[in-house]
Amino acid sequence: MEIKHKQSETKGSFYVELEGKLVGEMTYSIASSALIIIDHTEVGEELKGKGAGAQLLSALVQYARENNIKIIPLCPFAKSMFDKKEELRDVLS
Repeated sequence: MEIKHKQSETKGSFYVELEGKLVGEMTYSIASSALIIIDHTEVGEELKGKGAGAQLLSALVQYARENNIKIIPLCPFAKSMFDKKEELRDVLS
């Protein structure tokens, strides 16, 4: 599964496309150069049960670590993953 990243001045997302169709996405808002807020995660039926949400979050966490960015997880899925996985918490704001 190839995870892609796109970003504008105020928003961004990590996403997966299959045959040109968006089938999974984790979106965030940019609060500052050092803080992003995960606001939504959605995974289509094509990726259900394949760990796509966790992989999207992993890509976002890796990006945050590489860029010294902290994260506030407002999205219920992302928040639950941070609660479950202590190894992700170094990027929490």
